[in-house]
Amino acid sequence: MKKNKHNKLKVLNDPIYGFIQIPNSLIFDIIEHPYFQRLRRITQMGFSNLVYPGANHTRFHHALGCVYLMEKAVRVLRFKQVVISEEEEIALYIAILLHDIGHGAFSHALEHSIVSGISHEEISLKFMHKLNKEFKGKLDLAIEIFEGKYNRNFLYQLISSQLDIDRLDYLKRDSFYTGVTEGNISSDRLIVMMNVKNDELVIEQKGIYSVEKFLIARRLMYWQVYLHKTGLVAENMLVNVLKRAKYLAEKGHELYASNSLNYFLYHQIDQNNFTKDTLAKFSKLDDYDILSAIKEWTNHSDKVLSLLSKMIVNRKLLKIEIQKNPFSELQINRKKEKFSKILNLTPDEMNYFVFSQKIENQAYKTEKPIFILNKKGKLKDIAKASDQLNLQALTKPVVKYFICYPK
Repeated sequence: MKKNKHNKLKVLNDPIYGFIQIPNSLIFDIIEHPYFQRLRRITQMGFSNLVYPGANHTRFHHALGCVYLMEKAVRVLRFKQVVISEEEEIALYIAILLHDIGHGAFSHALEHSIVSGISHEEISLKFMHKLNKEFKGKLDLAIEIFEGKYNRNFLYQLISSQLDIDRLDYLKRDSFYTGVTEGNISSDRLIVMMNVKNDELVIEQKGIYSVEKFLIARRLMYWQVYLHKTGLVAENMLVNVLKRAKYLAEKGHELYASNSLNYFLYHQIDQNNFTKDTLAKFSKLDDYDILSAIKEWTNHSDKVLSLLSKMIVNRKLLKIEIQKNPFSELQINRKKEKFSKILNLTPDEMNYFVFSQKIENQAYKTEKPIFILNKKGKLKDIAKASDQLNLQALTKPVVKYFICYPK
């Protein structure tokens, strides 16, 4: 008997769920692909490790956790007589595995600096189409579900909704690695309470308190972790470093950068010219390229670039103030005048060091409700079904404003 040279039935040890089995050889082959392996080199939480030193987990980690939870969801729904074919099951695993594959280095920072007008979801789709060619059409259904074009809506809701598998993993995972226990949701119980009614993904009545806790946990994680003031400063400083580098590249300055990063610095990339070549370059760009460049840029002759780079590398970040009302032009200009004298920078250069923006957090959006299935088989929006008064409050967007300036 010929021995199988390559064992594709792998078992991985995950710190959150314990042992995870890879469902089949196709999923294994996609995981082995360089496009997916790149996610090992992209942190899940950008610069949050400057606040929570344990937050060093990667997008790779998160994607595998999502597949594990999706397997559980499929088992639960089938147990409840929801018909899911084998083809649909595999498509769900592929779609959730690849839902984040288009994320750039340091997650969202790249979308606002060296690539413009194209979101990570659109880049994910480009990767999926490219992989589909390589895997001879085996991703057809996964792409259809991912785009929300398949005729069974609840399958799309498992991938993307207000209570999807993505959120069930990242809240629990990010809570674990940051040590912020407020985000520790019961993803197990939420999945066990899932059902399908009228092609909608719903939660049974018994799971109402788990949904309440999930929404409150999400709100707390946003204020305590994702929108933490130090993380906000660091991410905005990274955006400004990349913007400055791109500005210098356009002016013909020489900049140290890896081949992939160099391509994005010296070319204007947007939705219209994001070609196959661009995708190939993007697939080789990760956190390591950005960090190694920033370390080199600490010695650059351009004062703005070197100063911002030093501040990031040595964690000597800008100061931040957050309030409920916008900062006036007068307040911003006063800061700019004060620090331009101290740092000896022009008004244009000061824009990299003094800036104001707003942040928004809405824990629950009523346009795409989470439905609770009551004992009589009726569906009710969680905001109305819950006796928690503060769930109504979670439907209102909370807007805050911040200003950053040198210490």
